[in-house]
Amino acid sequence: MTLSQRAQELAKPDPRSMLWDIMQNGWCPETNPGGYVNLGVAESSLMHEELSQHLHKHMDLPTQAFTYGDGSKRLKAALARFFDRYFKPVMPIEPSHLIITNGCTSSIEQLSWLLSNPGDVVLLGRPYYGAFVGDITVRTGAELVTVPFDGLDPVGLDAVAKYEKKILEAKAKGQRVAALFLCHPHNPLGRCYSRRVLIDIMKLCQRHQIHLVSDEIYALSTFSNTIDAGTASTPFESCLSIDTTGIIDPGLLHILWGVSKDFGANGLRLGMIISQNNPILHKAVVPVALFSSASSVSEHVVANLLEDETWVQWYIEENRTRLASRYEHVARWAKQHEIEYQAGVNAAFFLWVNLGATYRRLHGGKDVTDIDNTVMDALLAQRIFLASGVNFGSEAPGWFRIVFSHQTDYLDEGLRRIITAIE
Repeated sequence: MTLSQRAQELAKPDPRSMLWDIMQNGWCPETNPGGYVNLGVAESSLMHEELSQHLHKHMDLPTQAFTYGDGSKRLKAALARFFDRYFKPVMPIEPSHLIITNGCTSSIEQLSWLLSNPGDVVLLGRPYYGAFVGDITVRTGAELVTVPFDGLDPVGLDAVAKYEKKILEAKAKGQRVAALFLCHPHNPLGRCYSRRVLIDIMKLCQRHQIHLVSDEIYALSTFSNTIDAGTASTPFESCLSIDTTGIIDPGLLHILWGVSKDFGANGLRLGMIISQNNPILHKAVVPVALFSSASSVSEHVVANLLEDETWVQWYIEENRTRLASRYEHVARWAKQHEIEYQAGVNAAFFLWVNLGATYRRLHGGKDVTDIDNTVMDALLAQRIFLASGVNFGSEAPGWFRIVFSHQTDYLDEGLRRIITAIE
């Protein structure tokens, strides 16, 4: 049986596919003590009980939720109020600015499809959220060009020149540069771009007439960092809060958000594109919108949440408190075991750690040719899964991402297994 060339390429063995097996064999101290502890997938269980209670109390599912829906009218109105309150946009958000999708993965792919032709370049700084690669390229045919920073701060001012260098290189080859994608707050570094850096990146995109996509899915998962003394943390400011006058054509700016991270609800599969000044983009997405439309049930559930504004404010504040507590917990663990990590984290769910250096130190400075696979094999042997820097564009070997947004017993079991693995 002959499949398409695309299908044959995707059917080739991929080591990343092991993730699905791991997710189906999760650790439970009572029912599956030999299962995997998964500190590799960016999920948060910190507020699941409270979220579940609210959903059950306010479900009241109407029969319209069993239809194709009303074009997300109710949800978009609730989202517009939500963004106006928490993202501080210069221009108030209108329902017409929003494109709803079945998760941010679909939003990323939609934007890649809308902004780039096959073979066009999309820029992404290193390290990066690993799934960006497939989301941006697999079905769109865009070419992802990753940007190394050679020891500079990836979210700092000096990084902007590195982006421009790649733009000029692509243009010299006759390639069109379609877009630059940011993850703000950053995944996997857990830090925010400053307003000054964002403005410089906007000016860069304006000079070269490329689209700027700011993935702000962790926008409200920010917290106070009290453990990394002497390391400054930049507060989050949305790109929506920057007056683009004289900086960038507002039609080149697009924001992504979804409920997966800030509301700990990956399974609801609801994301969105916010594009305030590009009506052609909104018209272009209509013929293909059904391919990634959200469930009417999910839309109803999320509208119920957002319309309870008092509860949402409490939820965000409590979630921030719990994230801060977990970050302090895992940072103290790293300090205790002399594990190098990227400090200054004040957003998202991650600690970016150099387990390769620790492995070498604990093994007498042993020279390991492939430290990334050596450490990963040791972790998997202890049934602990982390995201490897190899799949996140790390510029140096040995780095891994630990997701700390879990209940304490689960997190501690994972941290214990990490130490056992690298020792």
